[in-house]
Amino acid sequence: MTGKTIGTDISGAFSATFTFKNDCEYTVWPGTLTGGGSQLSKTGFELATGASLSVDAPARWSGRFWARTGCSTDSSGRFNCATADCASGKIECNGAGAIPPATLLEFTLNGDGGKDFYDVSLVDGYNLPVSITPQGGLGGCSSTACMHKINPICLPELSVKGADGSVIACKSACEVFQQPQYCCTGSHNTPATCPPTEYSKLFKDVCPQAYSYAYDDRSSTFTCASGGNYVITFCP
Repeated sequence: MTGKTIGTDISGAFSATFTFKNDCEYTVWPGTLTGGGSQLSKTGFELATGASLSVDAPARWSGRFWARTGCSTDSSGRFNCATADCASGKIECNGAGAIPPATLLEFTLNGDGGKDFYDVSLVDGYNLPVSITPQGGLGGCSSTACMHKINPICLPELSVKGADGSVIACKSACEVFQQPQYCCTGSHNTPATCPPTEYSKLFKDVCPQAYSYAYDDRSSTFTCASGGNYVITFCP
């Protein structure tokens, strides 16, 4: 994949190509959700083991990606997934986001200072390892990832189990307990009043580059000069 592509809007801002790769030992179904504006050309698709697929994003695009697992179509023709389902009933998510827990990859292209901002987030929990690798950008662009398999070490109170009894995803403490100290809400809605918890530290210890809770910015947000492309790898 090579350097820059020029966005089509009148500002001449850069756009980017996202290439999704599946290195998992099982099929995944990536989903895409735009934070503002129109959705990407693909909002959901199947990606077999070893397969890859590229999707172009327009200038100043922002949004998130994730991968669904354990997906199938039931007798009524409705598509559903064991983890990170978007509940659209179809492979395409069509503007619906992932139902937690889901490992998220978040992007803002050509943001403040002409930079791309990106992160791996476990704020909504975890379902599989991921990585983001910039290609062709300028300004010391760094990869970020959550490489560790968290499901085997997920605490029982956070665990989501599949039909066979194995842990297939790990919830956030906010989702499980719905309390301000875990969700950074109410009187805990500032960095000073919402420090890491024993649960967020579980995620941070094994995936130090990823967001582990709402105010985990300092070590988890990465930037790259606009104009590059990105490789998203599931199970890197």
